[in-house]
Amino acid sequence: MKFFADFHIHSKYSRATSPEMRIHLISQTAKLKGITLMGTGDFTHPEWLKELKEELTPVDNNLFKHEDTYFIFTAEVNNIYHRNGKLRKIHNVLFAPSFEAVDKINSFLSKYGNLEADGRPTLSLDSEPMIRQIFNLVPDAFFVPAHIWTPWFALFGANFGFDSIEECFGEEVKNIGALETGLSSDPQMNWRWSALDRFALISNSDAHSPKNIGREANFFDCELNYSEITQAIKSQDSDKFKFTTEFFPQEGKYHWDGHRKCDTRISPEEAIANDNLCPKCGRKITIGVMHRVISLSDRKEPEPREIGCKHLIPLLEIIADTLDVGKDTETALKEYNKLVYHFDSEFKCLLEVPYEELQSVVSSQIAQSICAVREEKVEILPGYDGVYGKISVKKEKIEEPQLQLF
Repeated sequence: MKFFADFHIHSKYSRATSPEMRIHLISQTAKLKGITLMGTGDFTHPEWLKELKEELTPVDNNLFKHEDTYFIFTAEVNNIYHRNGKLRKIHNVLFAPSFEAVDKINSFLSKYGNLEADGRPTLSLDSEPMIRQIFNLVPDAFFVPAHIWTPWFALFGANFGFDSIEECFGEEVKNIGALETGLSSDPQMNWRWSALDRFALISNSDAHSPKNIGREANFFDCELNYSEITQAIKSQDSDKFKFTTEFFPQEGKYHWDGHRKCDTRISPEEAIANDNLCPKCGRKITIGVMHRVISLSDRKEPEPREIGCKHLIPLLEIIADTLDVGKDTETALKEYNKLVYHFDSEFKCLLEVPYEELQSVVSSQIAQSICAVREEKVEILPGYDGVYGKISVKKEKIEEPQLQLF
């Protein structure tokens, strides 16, 4: 079975998250986007877990269902601890196969933090012993370091992270199922570091509101089965785990270096030449993901893998950019609904529907913009220091119809 999956999201119980992040709205949005399998997010939160138990129906193979959408248990935790004389702040994503497994994990984690305080709980717990104990309790758990390059809370984060996987996880490296690239990096950037070759790379939305569900996702061709999906990821089985869909990483809010207070966006090369200081005020800048990748990588160019990726812009953003209107305006939403309801899902519009068919529903300008994004014909202004970047569609006429991608 071919399907998209978005494993990492948050519920209404996480800080800075929309109250609309409830199961029925997550399920409805997933269907609109074309996503078959969603992570639950936040299974560590008692109130959210109660809602999951009320609203999800167990199905075969350790998955769950609400209406037409399948769910897999996931949660992100914030590990804050000292290691080797330095404060560490690492976000990790946990997967579990059942309510029983979730209860075991939550009972253990509750010793190290208040699970009721936030959907993404803060734990005074080192990542290495955490992963060891989780796998002792739940042998078929699945573990993924989250958005591994983000400066503030990540495995390789410039501010509180590590310089190698072994430095963080020690002997528990064997239990890492994959690495999450995050919005500010993509697989190509990670392909520059040979130490990461042994790990699968997954991409997820980290959505805090329904509209952001699926902004990054994973495409599979396998059974809807917890064990088969997690094994396909960990083994990098390209027959079953086909590709990821990605933000253009420059749109991520920590892609380049910079200093938001001074409105200063700086390339890694400029930052290095200026001793990582802001050229306006002379203070230290926030080191972005690209800078950090360059500093740790051992390849000048990425070495591709069989599991590839496709860069996309959300359909509503493409329409709004083309029409030069806000993405939440009635004008943009009207065109979005035309496409999605006619062709069944957003992903189908973005990746599969030929140009002529798109043009039969919306204007040629919108159809051309969708196809231009497929060819990565975009203009880029990189994000920095918490400020999202800007990806704009190049207004070029497309002479040839686009072929189906899958």
